[in-house]
Formats: sequence, C-alpha cells, structure tokens
Amino acid sequence: MRPPAILTVTLLAAVLGGCNGHEDKSRESAAEAAPVRPVLTQVAEPSDTITFGPFAGTIEPRYQAQLGFQIPGRMVARDVTVGDIVKKGQRLAALDIIVSRFDLTRAEADLADARAQAENAESAEARTRRLMTGNSVAQATLDQAVAKRETARARVEQAQASLQKARDQMGYTELKAEFDGVVTQRLAEVGQVLSAGQGVVTVARPDVREAVVDIPEAYVGALPADCIFTVALQSAPDLTARGRVREIAPLAEAGTRSRRIRISLENPNPAFRLGATINVALTSKVERRFLLPASALLDQDGRRSVWVVSADAKSVARRDVTVAPQPGRGETGRIAITAGLQPGDRVVVAGVHALKEGQAVRLTDGAV
Repeated sequence: MRPPAILTVTLLAAVLGGCNGHEDKSRESAAEAAPVRPVLTQVAEPSDTITFGPFAGTIEPRYQAQLGFQIPGRMVARDVTVGDIVKKGQRLAALDIIVSRFDLTRAEADLADARAQAENAESAEARTRRLMTGNSVAQATLDQAVAKRETARARVEQAQASLQKARDQMGYTELKAEFDGVVTQRLAEVGQVLSAGQGVVTVARPDVREAVVDIPEAYVGALPADCIFTVALQSAPDLTARGRVREIAPLAEAGTRSRRIRISLENPNPAFRLGATINVALTSKVERRFLLPASALLDQDGRRSVWVVSADAKSVARRDVTVAPQPGRGETGRIAITAGLQPGDRVVVAGVHALKEGQAVRLTDGAV
C-alpha cells in the first residue's frame, strides 16, 4: 500500500509547485509592466516665419529745431506753449527792446555825424583844389584834403553798416517760426535773462514722422539687410504702417545696453501722431520648422529626439529630429525642429527623461 501513497504525495507536490510558478511569473509580469504616466503634450504646427519683437517705441519727428534769440536780453513775452501748432513767420517770443532801441538811436546819430564830416571834408578838398590852381597851396596840402575826404566817406559807410546792424537787432528781439510745425518743448520762461543762442522752444515738423525704438544690442546684429518693420499703434493695434531702418545708434546706452533705432514710415495714417506709443515688429521668412519648448528635446546617447504620442493617444515612441542652430531672435526657451516631425504630431513637452519606448501614457492637457 506504500507505493500509492508515495505517488500521491509526489503528484501533490508537483501541483503545488506549478501553482507557485504561475504566481511568480504573474508577479514578474506585473513588475515589468510600466505604469501609465500622465504627460503634457503639444501639437506640432509648421511655421515658415520668425517674429523679431515686438518692441515698444514712440512716434517722433525726423526734423526739429531748438529755436532761440540771436541777441542777449530779457524775455518779456512767450506766445506759444507745448502742443501749439505754429505757422512759418509766426511770433513765438519777444525780448525787451529798450536796449536795442538805444543802440538804434545811437547808430542813427553816428551816421548823421559821419555824413556831416564827409560833407565838410569834400568842401575842404574843393577849396584846396581851387587854391592849387593859383599855386597858393602846396601839393601836400591837397593830398591831405583828399585823404580826409576818403576817410570821411569810409566813416559814412561804417556808420551805415552799424545802423543796419542795429535795425537787424531790433528785428532779432522777436523770435519767429522758421517753418510750419508743432511746439514740442518749452525751454525758457517770461522774465528770464537769456544769452545769445539759448533755447526758448523746440519746434518739430509733423509732416515727416518716424518710429523710434530701443532694441537690445544683441538683437541689432541679427537684423537682416533692408528689412521692413511693421509698426502698430498700441491704442489701436489694427492701425499699422510699414517702415525701414533709417538710422542705428553707433553706441549702446550704458545702463540698458540697448541701441536706438529710427525707422522711416511709409505713408503713415494720420493717427500716428507725434508722441504716440507704438509696437514695432519684424516678420521674416525662414525654412519650414516646428517650434517647441526646449524641454521637449531628449539629447541622450548621441541622439537628439522627441517623444511622439501614438494615434490612439495611449503610448509614445521616440523619434530622431534635426534641430536648427537657433530658433530665431525673440524665441528664448524654444527649439526649432527642421526635420523628423509631421504637421499634427503630438509631442511630449515635459518629463521626457522618465519615458521609455512604448510607454503607456495618459494625456493631461485635455486632448483626445
């Protein structure tokens, strides 16, 4: 009876061993199965342009002049203030004319005296010539009379020039606009004693306007030749104008490390008034590429790749890509992929180092 008992025990051990083996394999499979990871994704959209900016700036006149009196004096009137529209020849300010009037009176008196002296010298010369015909005076006396007459005539001319200067200075007591424009700055007040040439007001010509913007120095070198900017009003973004770079400041400002750029506007809308705040941007054509966050790139084992979500949005696959050297100015924190992706591909943009080939994923951005 022993052999059957031994056989029974052996079969039982085999059955129990088989059950334990199946349980071990199930545990190993469960351990090997990767967890479903939530991922953040972005749909790859092709782009063939880059945008430079926008940068904030203002509308300023190309031509403006700081006007002042040509003579010193005390200012007694200022007829305009900031924002006033002025016409050519319009009076802007005036000086006290008392001193200039005294100079004019003295110049008139000097001219009258010089003319009297000249008439006297001419009469003396005429008398000397008559005496010379009768050999009553020496030749030297006649020469002296002629010299005095010439000197008197020169003094008349000098007095006439001094009188003209005094009259001009009377005109200089009024400051007049040299062209049609707008007053943009007031530099002196009534009662102030001014020196010759000291600024009183600044007048700008509104007919030629340009956009003025400060751009970081590092971006200036990336400007393409003969580029065309788009200038938009901040108060009305739909109103735009085209412009070309007219001038780039040769040196950067020490504090901001930016350089001032002046952009000539092409037929700007009247809404682009002097002092208006604007946004300036430049759009350029480039090779077709896909802009993605820099966190989407997996640079590992000598391969540059991204994780692409499958069509059923349940797993990911690694795909090698070609990355442009630079995505373009103003694209900080982004990469430009020129090959390896197709429009509509959904790319993982965060946590790329925690994924594996065929990893089960769950989209967390609401995509289906």
